[in-house]
Amino acid sequence: MAIVRKYSNFSDSYSRIKKLGGGAYGDVYLCKHDVSQQECAVKVINKQHLGSTNSSIYSEVGVLKNMDHPNIARLYDFFEDSQACYIVMDVCYGGELFDEIVRCGHMSEQKASLIIKQVLSGVNYLHKNGIVHRDLKPENLLLDAKESQEMQIKIVDFGLSTKYVEGMREKMGTVYYIAPEVLKKDYNEKCDLWSVGVILYILLCGYPPFGGETDEEIISMVETGKFSFNSAEWNDVSSDAKDLINRLLTFDPKKRPSAEQALRHPFICKFSTGSLLNEDAAVHADYLHNLKKFRKSEKLAEAAMLLIANRFTSNEEVKELSKLFTELDINGDGTLDRKELIAGYGKIQKMRNECEKLSASEVEKEVDSILEAVDFDKNGFIDYSEFITGCIDKNKLLSNERLKLAFSTFDTDGSGKISKAEIASIFGRTKIPDNTWNAILDEIDTNGDGEIDFDEFVQMLNKITE
Repeated sequence: MAIVRKYSNFSDSYSRIKKLGGGAYGDVYLCKHDVSQQECAVKVINKQHLGSTNSSIYSEVGVLKNMDHPNIARLYDFFEDSQACYIVMDVCYGGELFDEIVRCGHMSEQKASLIIKQVLSGVNYLHKNGIVHRDLKPENLLLDAKESQEMQIKIVDFGLSTKYVEGMREKMGTVYYIAPEVLKKDYNEKCDLWSVGVILYILLCGYPPFGGETDEEIISMVETGKFSFNSAEWNDVSSDAKDLINRLLTFDPKKRPSAEQALRHPFICKFSTGSLLNEDAAVHADYLHNLKKFRKSEKLAEAAMLLIANRFTSNEEVKELSKLFTELDINGDGTLDRKELIAGYGKIQKMRNECEKLSASEVEKEVDSILEAVDFDKNGFIDYSEFITGCIDKNKLLSNERLKLAFSTFDTDGSGKISKAEIASIFGRTKIPDNTWNAILDEIDTNGDGEIDFDEFVQMLNKITE
């Protein structure tokens, strides 16, 4: 749900705070948005290192701008100048999962299960949207916060990602995590599941299943597909954990489970208690009720609400909602359908006083009202951004400061008004005729000057939250 634009000068909008890391093609910096003061991570890619084409950068941006999932890093902005490209994303203060593994050696089964569940959920979402990552590894899994027991994971680095088709032939990935069929240059999306299996193995013992002193030795081991649980570290590991690893590291990708199937494995399910829904039924019922209170509105209002909720709110503000979304998302596909919402309401109903409980038919009506109100893109599901936007308390969300930030984001030329051309640029105007933009303006432009000023912008948002 990000609004992605190209600017000539990155430093006009952001200030660098410190360097977070570096790689072959560039560095990652902690930066701050000058207007909102929100911190973010910015990947700065030096064009000199890219050769004659920037296609991998545009590919990564092309993938990220359409991603909307709690376990996939969110893209906010994209800048380009003659020297570099700048990808502005979520900042994850906990660093790489790789560093956490180095720090603690290996993890408990419960912690490993909760991490792998998040990775599988993100991978399931990618695959459902036709994307294969092709470079899943602990270095590309970031922890949302330091010293957090919950360890929320964000998948990053989509430079090697692509739309998947049967029989892909490019040799991609990192040797420890690469699937044998990728080495044969004939693979599909199941190569990501192999990588997840390697990561799970490492989480539980601290070293990879396919080792070696050189890349060639590691590749030779991967090509055999043979690994073991014979060392002492595996003596106390459960049969469920070993079974999931065996399934994910199945040599034949046709027999390897999909991400959705892996999410249903006992090793994942036994640590997913769904306890959050049982902790405070009244609070979570209020969240769901907030969803229903949304009113139908024009596309600009919806875009503005999504922007404010997902760009100008802190991690702490949405943390509880992100956890609730994950628990409601039973099949882990990154969206909530009617069946999942009804099931979530059902769990909350069990914890409420008898006088507060709804009948089964009343629950279904509530869910239908929610879908009607919050499914902005009318795809039959509630996406992650739609859920966050609908649940947040609107009085807190629509503070004067945030309204000004959103308005300035749409007012790209800084004129103090949003023009028809600026509205069109928000959505991309290739397939949308002028009469659509005229209709939007007619609805919002109360003084009839052909543009939207700040007061009209505020009135527009207040309409959908009254």
